[in-house]
Amino acid sequence: MSTPTSSPMPTPASYRNAPTRSVSVHGVDFAYRQHGPDEGVPLILLNHLSAVLDNWDPRVVDGLAARRRVITYDNRGVGASGGSTPDTIEAMARDTVLFIRALGYDRVDLLGLSMGGFVAQVVAAQEPDLVRKMILAGTGPAGGPGIDKVTSLTVKDTLKAVVTRKDPKQFLFFTATEGGRRTAHAFLDRLKERTDDRDKAISLSSLRAQLKAIHRWGVQAPADLSRIHQPVLVANGESDRMIPSVNTLDLAARLPQGELEPLYPDAGHGGIFQFHDAFVPRALEFLEA
Repeated sequence: MSTPTSSPMPTPASYRNAPTRSVSVHGVDFAYRQHGPDEGVPLILLNHLSAVLDNWDPRVVDGLAARRRVITYDNRGVGASGGSTPDTIEAMARDTVLFIRALGYDRVDLLGLSMGGFVAQVVAAQEPDLVRKMILAGTGPAGGPGIDKVTSLTVKDTLKAVVTRKDPKQFLFFTATEGGRRTAHAFLDRLKERTDDRDKAISLSSLRAQLKAIHRWGVQAPADLSRIHQPVLVANGESDRMIPSVNTLDLAARLPQGELEPLYPDAGHGGIFQFHDAFVPRALEFLEA
C-alpha cells in the first residue's frame, strides 16, 4: 500500500480551506483534497469533463462532509496530477481504483458527475467488492442517446462563451431561463470562494483526451447495467443538454438497485449544484440508509 506524501493535517472547516495533497500511484502523483470526519466509509467524488479540484461546488462538498469523509481528486494528467490523461473511460476507471487503493481504502462510496459517472459505472462493475454504494448525477450508460454529441456541444458553447465573455458552464450546465441564469451566476461565484492554493486549469491536450474518451463511451454498444448490483441513486436536472436527461431515467430503470431522485425543475447538467440544498440531504439519506 502506498502512503500519501503529505503529512497529516487537521480536518479543514470548509472545502475552501482543504489543503491539496498528493499520493503516488505507480510513480505518478495524484492531487487530492479530503474533508470531513475520519470515521465511516469514505465518499470519493469523480469529476466532470475539463474539471479540476476547484470545480466542485463547495456547498455540495461541505454539505456532504458534515457527516462523511469526502475525497476529491484530479484525474491523471489533469490539474495538479502528473502523467498523461487517458483517452478511454476504462483507463480512467483503472486509475480511480489505483488511487483509492493507494490511499489505503478497500471499501468506498462513489459520487460520479457526468464523465465521472461513466468512470464510476466501470469501477462498480469491475470492482464490486470495492464499491458499497454509488450516486450518479448528470450522466448516462455507455451508448446512451446524445452522449456522442458532447464534443460538438462543448465546442459550440465554449465559442459562444468566448464571444459573450461568459463562463462556458453557464451555457453547458444551466438553463437559459431567468432562474437558470441566476443560479448559474451564484454557482460561478461559489467556485471563486477559494482564493489560496487553487488548482491548475486543465490543459488543451488533456481536454482533447477526455473528449475522445467521452465520444468512445457514447458510440459503444448499450451497456449491460445488470452487472452493477450496488444500490445507486440517480439524479439530474430535467433539461440536461450535455447528457440528455432521458439517460438518467434509463439508468434508474435498468440498474438492478437504481433509485431515481425526481428530476430537478428548470435545471440542466449542473442540477445537483443548482439544487444543492435538496441534493445534499437526499444523498446523505441514501448513503446512510
